[in-house]
This record gives sequence, C-alpha cells and structure tokens, in this order.
Amino acid sequence: MNKRVILVTGTPCTGKTTTAKALTGKLDAEYINLTDYAKTYGLTSGEDKERKTIIINEEKMRTKLAETINAANKANIIVDGHYASSVTPTELVTKVFVLRRNPKELKKFMEKCGYVGSKMWENLSAEILDVCLIEAMQSQQGKVCELNITSKAVEEVVNEIMDVLEKGKKCYSGIVDWLGMLEREGITDQFLKT
Repeated sequence: MNKRVILVTGTPCTGKTTTAKALTGKLDAEYINLTDYAKTYGLTSGEDKERKTIIINEEKMRTKLAETINAANKANIIVDGHYASSVTPTELVTKVFVLRRNPKELKKFMEKCGYVGSKMWENLSAEILDVCLIEAMQSQQGKVCELNITSKAVEEVVNEIMDVLEKGKKCYSGIVDWLGMLEREGITDQFLKT
C-alpha cells in the first residue's frame, strides 16, 4: 500500500490539532498527536520544569514513528506536532504543512489558552522568527507548504490542504514575513520580548 504521510506543524496555538483532526476525518487517515504519542510509548527523556513541558527523546521517537507508519493499515497518516518535521523520518514524509498565524491574533489565542509570561513570549518569538518553518525546510526539503491561516475557519484551511494533496495545487514556503510586518507597523518591541 502506498502511504501518504502528512505533517501538520506550527507554533503552539496556530490551530495544528484542530486542523489535523479535521483533515484526518476528511482523508479517513490515521492520526498521531506527538505529545500523546510520546507519553503513550515512553518516548520522553525528562521534563523541562521551567517551561512545564516534556522533553522528547528524538531518536526513540523517530524509530517508533517509522514502525507505526510502516505498520499502519490506512493509506493516509496525519502527524500533528510543532516538532513533527524533525522527528518524522524524511523518507516517509509526503508533505509538511506549516500553519502560520499573525502574531497579533496569535497572542490573543495564546492568552485565551492560558499562556503567560516567558512561555507566551518565547512562542510568539518562535512564530515571528519562523522557527517551525525553518526547521521544516531544513529537515524536509522540497515538501514544505506554508499556510497563512490568520482569520481563517478550520474548513477553509483544510480545503487549502486538500487542494494541494488532491488537486496538485502548488504551494510555497517563505511567503510569510511577520517580522517585516511588525517592523513596518513600528510595534516589534511589543511582540519580541524575553
């Protein structure tokens, strides 16, 4: 069976999980949320107490993901996580969708989800400085689609992904420039904090 492995990645609060789950339903795919997956299979190597997050053992994760993907009974596999592109074996990946959200909107989403202080500023900085996009482009060359999902409904984002997967619509990366936007608006210091 030819398998299609689709990664949905991006900074926290960009809508990865909601989009990935909707896409899973649309494609009748197998769904892997990397945070849950790491906990289920003991693929962690500790906890970052300051950030209140688990530390992933990337090598174990890569090996286990390859096993899971190769054993999957479904033709489509959706992998959801902000570090999906760095832990999913490159040779198995079909496409990587990096979800991008305007930092002004993203900050509101983060506050609504309970992000505060350094964790919020760190994640906003990651979005502004293209961290997930750069990571995806380095590890999954030629497979990356960057989607600006600002103010879009989940269905609209899923339809954009489906157009790429099913209709061969061309996708691009390196099209979003939040830093330039913030600089032009003179509000960079309101979003890049430590």
